[in-house]
Formats: sequence, C-alpha cells, structure tokens
Amino acid sequence: MSRVCELIGKAVMSGNNVSHALNRTRRKFRPNLIKATLLSDILGQSVSMRISTSALRTVEHNGGLDNFLVKAPDVNLSLKARRLKKLVKKKRAEQAA
Repeated sequence: MSRVCELIGKAVMSGNNVSHALNRTRRKFRPNLIKATLLSDILGQSVSMRISTSALRTVEHNGGLDNFLVKAPDVNLSLKARRLKKLVKKKRAEQAA
C-alpha cells in the first residue's frame, strides 16, 4: 500500500536533516494518512478511503465529499476517487433534470 492520499495526491517527499554543524543526511517527509469513512450525501452511501488529515479538513471546508469531488481536478484523485466523482456528477445531473 503506497503512502499517497487518495483525494489530494499528497505523497512522500524527501529532504535533509540538518544538524547544528550543518551536516546533511537524507530523510523522508511522510504524509499523515488516516483511514477515514466519508459519507456521500447524493449517493447515500459511505466510502472508506486512506486520506491525509489536511484532505479531511479540506473536505469539511468544502461542505462534504460530493462538493469536494466535483471541484477537485482529476490529476490529484486516485482511480477510486475518480470513479466516485463520475457517479456523483451523474447523480447530480439526474436530480437536476
């Protein structure tokens, strides 16, 4: 299982540990991933995803999973999230008609 957020695409980054003597050693910056169950209002079902805590705050800020997915670019989303986005858009179009 890779260490990548399924919603915003945040992944492992690399950098340096810098000591007081300015010695540099390589290190990894890992995203804070949690397994969260999010509720889709339009689809009426819950979805379990591995997302970062910052993505969870962003979803709440945008008013839920459905609104977040509609606004999010497909490049950052995982395959599971892109399929969910497609279902949400389809259901919204049916409700609007």
